[in-house]
Amino acid sequence: MKILNNLNTEQLQAVEYNAGPHMIVAGAGSGKTRVLTHKIALLIEKGTEPSAILALTFTNKAAKEMKERIRSLIGKKAEELWMGTFHSIFSRVLRVESEKIGYRSNYSIYDREDSVSLVGNIISNLNITLEAITANGVQHKISYLKNQMIMPQDFEKSSGLTPSDKKFAEIYTEYNKRLFENNAMDFDDLLLKPIQLFTENEKVLSKYKKMFKYILVDEYQDTNIAQYELLKLLSPAKDKVCVVGDDAQSIYSWRGAEIKNMLNFKKDFTGSKIFRLEQNYRSTKMILAAADSVIKNNTSQIPKTLWTDNPDGELLTLVKATDEKDEAYQIAKKIKKEVTTKKLTLNDIAIFYRLNSQSRALEDALRRDKIPYKIIGGVEFYRRKEVKDVLAYLRVLANSNDEESLLRIMNFPQRGIGNTSITKMIAFARKLNLSLFKTMMRVFEVIEVKERIQKNVKQFRLLLDKYIELKEKLSIGELTSALLDELGILRIYKEEGTSDSMSRYDNIQELVSAVHEYGKSNPKATLEDFLAEVSLIAGVDQYDEKAHAVTLMTVHSAKGLEFPVVFVTGLEEDIFPLSQRFDQDSKIEEERRLFYVAVTRAKEKVYLSYARSRYRFGEVAYQSKSRFLDEVDDSTFEETDGAGIKKAGRRKKVYYDEYYQESFDDYDQDRRSLRVGSRVTHQIFGMGKIQQITGTGDLQRVTIAFEKVGVKQLLTKFANLKLI
Repeated sequence: MKILNNLNTEQLQAVEYNAGPHMIVAGAGSGKTRVLTHKIALLIEKGTEPSAILALTFTNKAAKEMKERIRSLIGKKAEELWMGTFHSIFSRVLRVESEKIGYRSNYSIYDREDSVSLVGNIISNLNITLEAITANGVQHKISYLKNQMIMPQDFEKSSGLTPSDKKFAEIYTEYNKRLFENNAMDFDDLLLKPIQLFTENEKVLSKYKKMFKYILVDEYQDTNIAQYELLKLLSPAKDKVCVVGDDAQSIYSWRGAEIKNMLNFKKDFTGSKIFRLEQNYRSTKMILAAADSVIKNNTSQIPKTLWTDNPDGELLTLVKATDEKDEAYQIAKKIKKEVTTKKLTLNDIAIFYRLNSQSRALEDALRRDKIPYKIIGGVEFYRRKEVKDVLAYLRVLANSNDEESLLRIMNFPQRGIGNTSITKMIAFARKLNLSLFKTMMRVFEVIEVKERIQKNVKQFRLLLDKYIELKEKLSIGELTSALLDELGILRIYKEEGTSDSMSRYDNIQELVSAVHEYGKSNPKATLEDFLAEVSLIAGVDQYDEKAHAVTLMTVHSAKGLEFPVVFVTGLEEDIFPLSQRFDQDSKIEEERRLFYVAVTRAKEKVYLSYARSRYRFGEVAYQSKSRFLDEVDDSTFEETDGAGIKKAGRRKKVYYDEYYQESFDDYDQDRRSLRVGSRVTHQIFGMGKIQQITGTGDLQRVTIAFEKVGVKQLLTKFANLKLI
């Protein structure tokens, strides 16, 4: 059978097993995606309906990749699978069943920023001025408690509550109340509300238990209590459940992940079987030996020994730097050498850090050496202000009860409705138990609001009503374009004419393109479908592995990715491991697992770096090297100091990096970003749009349509173009 080709013995056993609950312990780089995709393909080949298979992943990127692989094995049947992230799958269930728990199917999904905004409004409304209470801190705590399935009433029963805790409980209660009134759910509700749905509605639970004959869960080590509860609730008859994971890669306890779910699988699912995938296909023997020498110091783990048929490979290199600038300088130099001597491309190289704040020095060094880079986990496209402003309009059209979105657009673009007037309308709405949207039609009853402003509010409400009605008559692309034309948002940004406003202009145009493209790809899709999809996009889902640039990211973001060359930076006590996280053994063990994840992303070469001093919290701090470096087997690495002299651990080699010079003048962080459609400014010709790019390096030419002087063809090297 073709589906069973190219599997090793352990993979084949795991794919073919179908007699009950089973867990596949898949070490780093051991081919777990191959096993999952082949297992699903085999189930379908043997007669299981694709629509009866529920496959849960942790990123949209993973779900998309798996579905494409399954399609290559069995064809179009793959489209019928229920495959996606926990949040996207249960969002889909709630769109059908939400009315059974008091929500309408057009509910909004609040991202973290929306939730923080709502918490901030509640803190303000309740006149809470305690220093310990901040919108960000409260939102984070609410999210953590929801992941632990601790509701406000449960939290209030806790012993020894401080005055701050009692105020927090008051905010938490009001937060959930406001979400319900807004017909909105936050990310965590997308897991909690299905549990409520299934526990309160036996018929609904029975419907989905009958529908799903087989459940598969990827990255099981990262499941939280709510996800575990959903799995137990939906487990099919005869426990046709398969989970795949690696306890050594459990790194998300800070957002509620429970490694116990994996460690206790045999106890939780009676008669379960364990399969171990221990052959690594990604890394060299040297990299595996180094990673294993560190992770073996953890006590809470499932025994396994990774091995590989790959070559021994190079020693890891330990880079010792004087400070963060020297660390970044040495990394930039080594990137140039890797690219030149090994004929690698820049997208073969990744730099990992423990904290986002570490990226600044690295970015400065890469820019100075003209090495293109991209950051994963920066400001994501759908989180940019101007994009969120337009999405807020669409969300109000889809769900008029969405007060947070309505507040965001009430005076954008400016229509003379200030905060004082809005506050008075909200007070009126609360007093009469009305939504803010309904209050807008009764604004003339809010006598504290001036007549001129009342008219503005009424006009705005009529505009929203018009597009709510058009929503049923136009495609989502036509609706968005017509709304933006009437609002004049694009015109406002264009007339402002600054580089910042033109960047916002381009981002809104990009959003309009995305809406039209989604409408064409999904002709039957509604506005609510588009908004749900956008709400569930994560930063890593937008990662472009083909972009010709070095990748910068936190280690947490790197989970599931792989690169020929990896730099693990900032290996100092208090940074990696992060000090506040190891007040107990379980915390330091998670930090060690994070280090293991970082090293095992590499295929061929790993650089580990630390600095003797680092500028932190406004002053120079003298650093101690990470305990993890002391745990790495001496025979697996060589060391280099700031002068570039290397001392080999096992192989005696000495050479000098300072004699090595390589020109990277062709690389330029700005020039890298030039593409057809980019808006640029020229010192003489002014603003324009790139129509064509030809050639590379010093011979690269761009054809630009300038607004004032027409079309010009310029040599990029001398044009001194600025992206806007």
